[in-house]
Amino acid sequence: MTTFTKLVCGATLAFSLAMDAQAFSQETHRRIAIDAVNYMKANPSTTNYAKLLAGATKAGLTIDQFAAALGQGAYDVDDFNDTFLCGASTGSCQQAPVWGAGSGIVKYTSYWHFQNHTQGADVHGNDLGGYNYAKLTVWGDIDNMAASWLYGDYLDDGKGGNSAWFGDSTKYNSYGITEKNYRLGGYSTNAMYADFEKMPFQPIDNLGQYWFQQFLTTPTVQTLGFVMHTTDLLQPHHVWTTSALNHAGWETWVNDNYYTEGLNNSALVTTALNNLTPIAPTATDIRPLLTQAASVAYTQGGIVLSSTDSNDRRNVGKIVIPHAIATVVRVLNRAAERF
Repeated sequence: MTTFTKLVCGATLAFSLAMDAQAFSQETHRRIAIDAVNYMKANPSTTNYAKLLAGATKAGLTIDQFAAALGQGAYDVDDFNDTFLCGASTGSCQQAPVWGAGSGIVKYTSYWHFQNHTQGADVHGNDLGGYNYAKLTVWGDIDNMAASWLYGDYLDDGKGGNSAWFGDSTKYNSYGITEKNYRLGGYSTNAMYADFEKMPFQPIDNLGQYWFQQFLTTPTVQTLGFVMHTTDLLQPHHVWTTSALNHAGWETWVNDNYYTEGLNNSALVTTALNNLTPIAPTATDIRPLLTQAASVAYTQGGIVLSSTDSNDRRNVGKIVIPHAIATVVRVLNRAAERF
């Protein structure tokens, strides 16, 4: 058993792999991560591929096995069982709405996967906040349905915290574990999470930074893969911040056309790399890069919120997917220094 395998099998995180799930966003995350490794393999003179390969070899993996494990980590973040919301009256704590699968809200953990570029700093002290229904600038039916369904519901914060009319229930202390992990020294109180319709979820760049810190402390391909889920920042809906407005339809289109439209074209990735500032070899904070990448989706991808035209989607796809791959390459170039 390799070192990497031991680390994966010994993980104690509260999530399930749900290997049979085939949601587009997860599969696209997997493809982006794998394509980034393949790009580095094809361009060893302009990337940190030699050190990446050395790290994979040290872990007993071929580079293709490393890429597959990295992609799986990026895929798995949507399956985390780390975010429970509890009913305002019953106190029953659940990790997803019963109607969520068809809407794209498969689990409440997805609310940590936004960075709102339509607003400024949030109450936590982040320069750009995450999902907060009360602060949305664009929204639609799914946002409204969630806010109505979850009105007054609170984030599970363990026993002795927020409570329902008829009790104080808990299944997983999401405030004391998940929110704390993604807080990164910012300011939070459980009162901020007492009502869903006003909850200021932490932004996804904090999620990526948390897992990058875990990687720097104990390098594993799995935790590095978790970092790569931050390519959600190249999905325009995640930076304009809405669960609606053609959100699911756009993601399905990208998944269906990823290869046929050449969204992962190597030349486009090279161009995208020139638009993204490299991470210093000793840097410990990757959030500036993540926010820079997100600004590309925000400034150049907004049309897919209102248009379902294939030409519009193609044009945006050929911008955001290469930039997503390039973002992973930039992070891998830095991560390779730690293996």
